Amino acid sequence: MTAIQGKRILIGVTGGIAAYKACVLTSRLTKAGCDVHVMMTKEAKQFVSPQTFQALSRNPVHDDIFTEKNEHQIAHIDLADQADLIIIAPATAHTIAKLAHGLADDMVTAAVLATKAPVWVAPAMNVNMYHHPAVQKNLEIIQTYGYRVLKPDSGMLACGWVGEGRLMEPDAIYEEIEDYFGQAHQKDLQGYRILVTAGPTREKIDPVRFLTNHSSGKMGYAIAACAQKRGADVLLITGPTELDPPAGVEVIRVESALEMYEAVMKHFDEMDAVIKTAAVSDYRPKAVSDRKIKKTEDHPKIELVRNPDILEELGRRKTTQILIGFAAETHDLDHYAKGKLEKKKLDMVVANDVARTDTGFRSNDNEVTFYFRNGDIRHLHKMPKAEVAQELCNLLTEMLDKKKGSV
Repeated sequence: MTAIQGKRILIGVTGGIAAYKACVLTSRLTKAGCDVHVMMTKEAKQFVSPQTFQALSRNPVHDDIFTEKNEHQIAHIDLADQADLIIIAPATAHTIAKLAHGLADDMVTAAVLATKAPVWVAPAMNVNMYHHPAVQKNLEIIQTYGYRVLKPDSGMLACGWVGEGRLMEPDAIYEEIEDYFGQAHQKDLQGYRILVTAGPTREKIDPVRFLTNHSSGKMGYAIAACAQKRGADVLLITGPTELDPPAGVEVIRVESALEMYEAVMKHFDEMDAVIKTAAVSDYRPKAVSDRKIKKTEDHPKIELVRNPDILEELGRRKTTQILIGFAAETHDLDHYAKGKLEKKKLDMVVANDVARTDTGFRSNDNEVTFYFRNGDIRHLHKMPKAEVAQELCNLLTEMLDKKKGSV
């Protein structure tokens, strides 16, 4: 039996072209054993018929607040009372505005006001509408009510514009739901304080140029999110990324390797574990110009100096902490990973081949190998970084519990 089997999920469908994607989500949740009930606004019926959702969910569709399917029940109250989760997908700008201001003139908005279940909102609209200050303000307001906003994807929109506004893909929404219920009772990292570093660093050359690398921060952010969901008190120290920080995670933002070094060392002693995924620059310019360096006919030279090795310093300083490092290599993966494990006194190294274009830097997927101090090696085939994070947290839990039991 899966974590979502038997869960009663209400899907609110509002009037946007992305309503057809709600059909895919309804089908997948129903096949997974969820008790899915669909609510529709009158505008949503302009895009998909109620009969489609009834066939996919195997339940009556609620599309009129004044029409009761059962004369002994008030539908929007009973549905709201029995829901384990309400998700509005797609959520139009109009519906988001109604939610923000407590209006309840249809099944979707009335059920949301009446429920004590978690409410998730998945916006879908034109990119300019999405970025309008009114829409952004309304999204901020509903988040103060405790509603979770599933950020839309970027890409080609139905209107022809390109940008943010595409409904999060149904498979991604399904995974969020599965993850939510799967982690609801799994708090095996409760009571532990974990530091995660993520992203690249930037080493200034002048006010407009810097040295950096291709790290996106996705792996570190996935680990921070996973550890937090499993009960840990997580501190994420991150270089510059385009990612939104995971909910519930304390974040310190840095730019350079020296800034990351200072932040990590400041908090290291209070941690139970450190997972260092950040791709920190090994070198920085010896001199930084305070003015833009102008182009000349000469061949300029930049003299570099070594940055402090954060991981090696942590290995020297650690007392009871679990220390996990990442080895991003382009060749001789086994050799360099084992060398890093030994030289830096790590408990585990996670190695991956960043010469590949389908995994590693900037990809949503990764293929990694775990190297342990006792000589064990475990390989994970290509999978989403969120799943790699789960596997890593499983191993971290075992190491922390073992250390705790030996004290």
